[in-house]
Amino acid sequence: MIKIRLSRGGTKKRPVYKVVIADSRRARDGRFIEKVGFFNPLLPKDKKERVGLEAERIKYWLGQGAQPTTRVARILGENGIIAMPANGSNPNKAIPKKERKKKGDEAAPAAPAAAAPAAEAPKEEAPKAEAAPLAEAPKAEAAPLAEAPKAEAAPVAEAPKAEAAPVAEAAPVAEAPKEEAPKEEAK
Repeated sequence: MIKIRLSRGGTKKRPVYKVVIADSRRARDGRFIEKVGFFNPLLPKDKKERVGLEAERIKYWLGQGAQPTTRVARILGENGIIAMPANGSNPNKAIPKKERKKKGDEAAPAAPAAAAPAAEAPKEEAPKAEAAPLAEAPKAEAAPLAEAPKAEAAPVAEAPKAEAAPVAEAAPVAEAPKEEAPKEEAK
């Protein structure tokens, strides 16, 4: 897959990036197809020298199916070459990890409570959809959901009944040929 991505250059703690067209399987700073711009993150955003792009070549490669990385898509969106991506920022990234965990722990009890009714709703909808073809199956599913202790006893009691009916039906069919066979041997 062809990507439009950044290739790092510059010195230690002084990065300068080239905007390149490269095969996604290549190394970040490795071989590329074409250089289509540059990006200097150390300059202020209002400086003209911060970003330089060859818009025509980028549009050509986008037409050929090249996919920009998240950062490059944001740069291209700011320069009006493509539409601005919707989810380009992560506001939680600036919050220290310990504080994010605390917020996650506070939000966690509320999330399962909200998820539980949502999880039960599809279960109720599924038996309604299956009610016509299988009348017994939704009842068996509804009982274990309602009361757990009775659900354990109910399948044990129902299982022999369900197995007994097919065995009883199968037995007369199997016995009928046996009865006829001795009569034929007797003649």
